[in-house]
Amino acid sequence: MPGMPGRTETPAAPTAPAARRTPATRLAADAAPPVRTGPPARAQDAPRPLLPWLRPPRAPYRRALRRIGAGRVLDIGCGTGDTLAGCAPGSVGIAHDAHSADICRARGLTAYTADAFLTSAHARPGGFDTLLSAQVLQHLDDEQVEGLLRAYLPYVRPGGGVVLITPQEAGHRGAGRFTDFTLLRAYAESAGLSVRRTYSFPLPRPAGKVLGANAFVLAARVPTERLPG
Repeated sequence: MPGMPGRTETPAAPTAPAARRTPATRLAADAAPPVRTGPPARAQDAPRPLLPWLRPPRAPYRRALRRIGAGRVLDIGCGTGDTLAGCAPGSVGIAHDAHSADICRARGLTAYTADAFLTSAHARPGGFDTLLSAQVLQHLDDEQVEGLLRAYLPYVRPGGGVVLITPQEAGHRGAGRFTDFTLLRAYAESAGLSVRRTYSFPLPRPAGKVLGANAFVLAARVPTERLPG
């Protein structure tokens, strides 16, 4: 897609063999926590946020979904299921690894790795009302983002919703590429989506420089008629 803001210009990759993993499977893994060698921390030693807004946001994702009448959600990069747990019955998560998918299932949720989803009974065209991708796209390059959206949007019904969420400055901390409103809009429009709204959440945009929970949110719609190709 020529002219996409922030696009990484690289030569076209050769046609991948059938066994090669698709871009949709390249969800970034969470960093492993450091091994603690000292005595176990007491409960009172754990830092407490000064305000509820300082906690890593998960409930706000559910609010963003409700604003577009989410219905059944396909949660791309669902982690261990915090947001998925609050979604409508029939929602499904795509986890970046089998361990995260196992944790989701232990919580009574439906989750798969990317490859397992493709062979599941849930991989039905138009089977979901909304696609959610929260805190994932900043870890991918342009080609991978386009591949991810191209792979999963067919599973959202025509006229369904799409919510893309990425961190602002304080939450980004150099992990991956800074993916702001301009880049999110470019990705959505390249995928043929109709952008309904972009906004900063939970606080106005200037708070993103100091508040780790602040995020860019883009809400869009899948066309009511699928575009050819």
